[in-house]
Amino acid sequence: MEKQGGNGCKRQVVVESPVRPLRSLVRPCFIFLLFLSTVIVIILLGFPDRFSQTDWWKNLSLYTYYHRWTNPDRHRGPSPTTIPPTTVPAPPSTTIRPLPTNHNHLGYPRNYHFIVDEPDKCNTQTPFLVLIVPVAPGNLAARDAIRRTWGNETLVQGKKVQTLFMLGLPGGPVAQELQEKVNQESRTHHDLLQSDFKDTYHNLTIKTMVILEWLVSQCPEASYAMKIDSDVFLNVQNLVSMLVSPDTPKQNYMTGLVWWHSPVLRNPNNKFFLPYEVMAESEYPPYPLGFGYIMSMDLPKKIMGVTPQIKPIYIEDAYLGMCLKRLGISPTNPPSKSLFDVNPIYSYGRCKLSTVVAVTTTNVSQLLRYWQDYTRPGPPC
Repeated sequence: MEKQGGNGCKRQVVVESPVRPLRSLVRPCFIFLLFLSTVIVIILLGFPDRFSQTDWWKNLSLYTYYHRWTNPDRHRGPSPTTIPPTTVPAPPSTTIRPLPTNHNHLGYPRNYHFIVDEPDKCNTQTPFLVLIVPVAPGNLAARDAIRRTWGNETLVQGKKVQTLFMLGLPGGPVAQELQEKVNQESRTHHDLLQSDFKDTYHNLTIKTMVILEWLVSQCPEASYAMKIDSDVFLNVQNLVSMLVSPDTPKQNYMTGLVWWHSPVLRNPNNKFFLPYEVMAESEYPPYPLGFGYIMSMDLPKKIMGVTPQIKPIYIEDAYLGMCLKRLGISPTNPPSKSLFDVNPIYSYGRCKLSTVVAVTTTNVSQLLRYWQDYTRPGPPC
């Protein structure tokens, strides 16, 4: 608006907008929030150990990602030069404390016996590769599916491949009836190994150790062994090609889908929960995931040699990583991580199946369908 001045001239009066004071607050608030965010990031990156000792922080899913992404070695394993050439055990560095007596983690007392055995499987002709599948006694459908698919490949690229199944004792009211069926199955197929421990989920470490026992005593002259779950599609051709490569070590070698810097989960509601009194460290040594891992045949005896020094935990693949660490040996990443897929988000097609080594399946029908598609005549892609 305009007013008449005393000198007859017009002067302009400026009316201040009510929005302007609010705008003046935006910039300092933005600067403060930016400063606060920067301080939080600096604290997280500069003092990770302080936060890694806090229970509420460890129970958040964000902790897993923070722990991996702030580690500069997250995308690579140790350099091959870090693997010592000697097999002399390294000094203990992982603290494993006695398990509570009421906890469902069973030790490995080394007094199990085979009640079903195939001691001549490696005598007539030493296999290049031994595939051993841990499976529940009652899961005949999975065993039959493997026999009809990749388990039937006995000669690959001129190399003998031997497939066997490892079982524990059945439980429950039908245990005796189920055991009789297992005995009959053994007489028919001659590919079952059964030891006298109870076949349960929390005894998987015992089951794995018994597998290593059998390899040491019955098949020490083989070149490689693979422990592979019963729900996995295995491309034996690609596996043998990987193992015969000049780049593949013949000793101190374990590979698969290697898990680096895996945190010990402290949430009691998690399937893989471990309390501090069982394992004090915040992360496991590196290990290949248990759905399928390969080892050179010198390792079973070396691992068995250090197991008396390490209290078993029921997470069998992580336990093997602890044994490897005691030996001063690190697992090796495969030539490509795409060779192993533990949790495919979609069904694999014929072309993709021709490029992998091991892929988990959801059921027996999918395994059979994969195999039928993979073995169909004609170019895969």
